[in-house]
Amino acid sequence: MSTGLIVGIVVVVIIVVLIGWGVGAYNNLVTLKNRVKNGWAQIDVQLQRRCDLIPNLVETVKGYAAHESGTLEKVIAARSAVTNATTPEAKMEADNALSGTLKSLFAVSEAYPELKANANFQQLQSQLADTEDKISYMRQSFNDTVMKYNTAIQTFPAVIFAGIFQFKERQGFEAAEAARQAP
Repeated sequence: MSTGLIVGIVVVVIIVVLIGWGVGAYNNLVTLKNRVKNGWAQIDVQLQRRCDLIPNLVETVKGYAAHESGTLEKVIAARSAVTNATTPEAKMEADNALSGTLKSLFAVSEAYPELKANANFQQLQSQLADTEDKISYMRQSFNDTVMKYNTAIQTFPAVIFAGIFQFKERQGFEAAEAARQAP
């Protein structure tokens, strides 16, 4: 075999390996990007579930604590803000506000023993607590996925593909200071 043929074969092998590596790196970035989208979708499902429970909770509380309308109006407004938010960041911010107003609502319920004893209220409160647990888990999972994605687009050599194909850094979920306390 001639030296030119050997060099040609080596060059072709190197090119094939680089193309294979590039395709693998790009596919990995796409996979991580889609996992981030899916993670947010899972949070969004749980936020919607919580928003769906709130009107029933508000109606139950109204029957027992009619003069607590200010608190109820804040809960309704916060729920509306979550429902109307269009970006993940806006939804995160609205969700933090909703968590704070729900704390206020449950604090109000402490003053009404008949309300606390109401089976419908207890069931709704239990469903909300279950949903809050799911949201918490989904947030943690989402943040883990965002961290993996952000790390992938920032490390060499994938950072080259990230720049070329416009993979942008994503923001993880950050709870506001008021939301850091359990309801």
